[in-house]
Amino acid sequence: MPIIKVLPHEEVCPNGAEFQVESTKNLCKSLLEHGIEIEHACEMARACTTCHVIIRQGFNSLNELDEREEDLLDMAWGLTSLSRLSCQALTGNEDLVVEIPKYTINHAKEG
Repeated sequence: MPIIKVLPHEEVCPNGAEFQVESTKNLCKSLLEHGIEIEHACEMARACTTCHVIIRQGFNSLNELDEREEDLLDMAWGLTSLSRLSCQALTGNEDLVVEIPKYTINHAKEG
């Protein structure tokens, strides 16, 4: 079972976190189940970018991006070549190191 290590994030996970999950588990759901309150404004319907994460280790073990996810990621703050929407990423067999970007674009939250 892969281990997910979440790097410290000032608001969401100040001390970082580490936990084990089953393979093929939805990354956003796994984060939420382990007390990491990552934003997910569209309720994981693949309609926003608030659950954007950067996979610092284990990126290639995740399921492949599809065209719709790639299009949405183009709108994410702090996009990198290792970016994923956590609501669309399924864990593989490798450990992951996940960085939650400092900012997110959430028009509902921003008013």
